[in-house]
Amino acid sequence: MKVRRTAAGAAAGKGGATKAASTGGKQGATGKKVAAGKARGFGRKPAPGKATPGKTSAKTSAKAGADERRPLPLPLRLLAMTCAFVVMVAFAVVLAKLTLDPSPASVSIAHTNLHPGATLRIYLDQPAFRDAVKQIGGNVLLGVPFGILVPVLAPGARGVLRVLLLTAIVMLLVEMAQGALVTGRAFDVDDVILNTTGALVGWLLLGRRLGRAVHARRRKA
Repeated sequence: MKVRRTAAGAAAGKGGATKAASTGGKQGATGKKVAAGKARGFGRKPAPGKATPGKTSAKTSAKAGADERRPLPLPLRLLAMTCAFVVMVAFAVVLAKLTLDPSPASVSIAHTNLHPGATLRIYLDQPAFRDAVKQIGGNVLLGVPFGILVPVLAPGARGVLRVLLLTAIVMLLVEMAQGALVTGRAFDVDDVILNTTGALVGWLLLGRRLGRAVHARRRKA
């Protein structure tokens, strides 16, 4: 009886050891899978909308570098302003020739216009379309140099509102002078409107870019 019990105990011991070994093996395998899963997790890409610290810092530095604009060296800025001044003086001479030159033949047809749009309707009602384009286009072209040159000459007047205001003031003075002092000329508010529109066109085409290129400033972060 003792021998049999011993054999049975030995068999039971072997079975327990076998179960313990199998359980330990399973736990070890599970631990390895968890570790492998964690290791794989480090290589996964972040979910959309979430940026890693490295990418965020790179984007921030790139944005800061884009916001910082280096101005031109002082000699180049002075040269650009001098050229703009010379062109502006030449344009002023042409403007004075076109607007302040007496025209005795136009005395009978020159009338003061204080109602916006009245002269424009007269231009558009002309039988020849070429004449309308000449009158309207000519007044618009007279304002284009203001939109291009003012942002270069005056760094503090690079904004579109200041350019338009300065152009309107100058053209108002010209219209008042020719209406009061020049024979055959009259004050016309529509001419001021067309000249200011030309300044807007010049600012949009070149003036804005030239002003930023010549008088660029570093933006604060």
